[in-house]
Amino acid sequence: MSRFDLDTVMRASVSPSEDPHLVAMAVARLLGCPEDEVQIEPTEVIFKSGGTSSLARIKDQLRDRRVRGAARKLLLSSMEKGKSFLMLNRQAATVGIAAICSSPDESPLGPIYLTLKSDDVKKVIEWLTSYEGG
Repeated sequence: MSRFDLDTVMRASVSPSEDPHLVAMAVARLLGCPEDEVQIEPTEVIFKSGGTSSLARIKDQLRDRRVRGAARKLLLSSMEKGKSFLMLNRQAATVGIAAICSSPDESPLGPIYLTLKSDDVKKVIEWLTSYEGG
């Protein structure tokens, strides 16, 4: 696995009608991490990490679901000043599926935002969306 100077932030808003722990569980399932690694705030849940290891599950899903090209296009189009973001469907996340949204409207309670920050964010995008066999 490649190593980058990378900060990963995943955040999702929590509406008054939602249980914040269920939103945190959805984020944790997307990443394949324990729920206690996701910080619960009054109006949002946040996951922060450095390096690429936290993105391994999402990278695999982009490959397995054959949406690498769409993810690359969205990440490159949102790239700005050392960062880029991707929106993921919150409902799909509850079952651990990384379904890409091209618009916030595609996720009724709002998307989960995956933000990548790096000195070479384009290189990170290429790694995340690259074809490595399989």
